[in-house]
Amino acid sequence: MRTETIERKTSETDIRLTLNLDGTGESKVDTGCGFLDHMLTLFAKHGSFDLDVKCKGDTQVDYHHTVEDTGIVLGTAFAKALGDKRGIRRYGNFILPMDEALILTAVDFSGRAYLGCALEIPAEKVGDFDTELVEEFWYGFVRAAQCTLHIRQLAGVNTHHIIEGAFKSAARSMREAVSVEAGSDSIPSTKGVL
Repeated sequence: MRTETIERKTSETDIRLTLNLDGTGESKVDTGCGFLDHMLTLFAKHGSFDLDVKCKGDTQVDYHHTVEDTGIVLGTAFAKALGDKRGIRRYGNFILPMDEALILTAVDFSGRAYLGCALEIPAEKVGDFDTELVEEFWYGFVRAAQCTLHIRQLAGVNTHHIIEGAFKSAARSMREAVSVEAGSDSIPSTKGVL
């Protein structure tokens, strides 16, 4: 079973996260940021990942450290759970309609960190959540997971739909990419290493 538990403690956050790549979408998420909790819950559900996250952060300042560090810890859990990536499909993509929003994501667990994020989020906040932190979350994730992730907004004007669509589409793309090819035990690269 591809499961990993990561603990990360800094002067700004204290995070414990358990990820099961071969789960059923069960989640228990408490980051102290309600909107992030919602995004991670639907990420787990739509990716069929089991996810347990507990974060205590300096939310009295703002949500920046909590959001970025949670992305880092989730990315680290993906990297460690994938190991040498033997047998995985490596690539995944998904186009997700979320009412008027249409979001495309594509991921490559290549061992190279890159984020191409093209979201035009119209509002600066959803509740008390700064929407600029969506990109910070994914930057933290890709750097730690060592993957390439593209997120493109093809249509949409509703802030919540755009962000939710991005998390759901990314989850579906990642589900495809980390799936194990039946009967395959090879590393999906001509280099023999990812």
